[in-house]
Amino acid sequence: MSASPSAKTSSKTSAKSRPVVIVAGVAAAAVLLGVVSYTATKPASPGASGSSAVAEVSADPAAGVYPELEAYARRDASDGLALGRADAPVVLIEYADFKCGYCGKFARDTEPLLVEKYVKGGTLRIEWRNFPIFGEESEAVARASWAAGQQGRFWEFHKAAYAEGAKEKGFGKDRLAALAKEAGVPDAARFAKDSEGAAARAAVGRDQEQGYSLGATSTPSFLVNGRPIAGAQPLETFTEAIEAAARTAKKQPAKPSATATATPSGAPSASGAASGAGR
Repeated sequence: MSASPSAKTSSKTSAKSRPVVIVAGVAAAAVLLGVVSYTATKPASPGASGSSAVAEVSADPAAGVYPELEAYARRDASDGLALGRADAPVVLIEYADFKCGYCGKFARDTEPLLVEKYVKGGTLRIEWRNFPIFGEESEAVARASWAAGQQGRFWEFHKAAYAEGAKEKGFGKDRLAALAKEAGVPDAARFAKDSEGAAARAAVGRDQEQGYSLGATSTPSFLVNGRPIAGAQPLETFTEAIEAAARTAKKQPAKPSATATATPSGAPSASGAASGAGR
């Protein structure tokens, strides 16, 4: 399988219409993420389900890693759109769109295995970034996912929205309400209000800006402790990157301790044990 093709956004969210201010070091890495990382890490067999193609991860744990990009991990213990300890040694940031079929495949086939193997053990934290690039419905479901997160049900909403065949049903207002109900969002009225509110728009906008600043042009795109990975790569690509990052982290001072982790239903507790690993 390959990374999904770049999609033009609406004029409202066009990268060209949004000036991005980033430090010089990150600007240099942004070019590499937008150009080099895609050609270097895209899967070799477009459309092949269960492809054995694996993007190369160098044996040198520092190769392909940009320290400036590690700072994009928020490590916010109250973040409802994250899984795992805030002080985990490795952070995987995912920039994704709920209308992206490749993102759905990653969510169904690969992410649960990473949760089981690394998040539960406290090695990995996964931070979601809404990166809607397929128009108004993409933006609407991004805001809805954020609204679900305000009631501790982001990951349940994520699972429902990425279920097999879910995106083919569209993400209109009634459909979003149905997904929220399926996800167990307790207050439907608050969900509807939050989905259309300024806070949701601002939160999604911040995630979009971060993705654009990195030069991301397709979904899903990832950072693993500053290492760019483009596309819904095979499991081995992520395990190699995570384990390389974990080895490097052991040689560095420990991350600041967090008193708690994000605690939406389905997220790990402070001890790192995750419920809902089978998302």
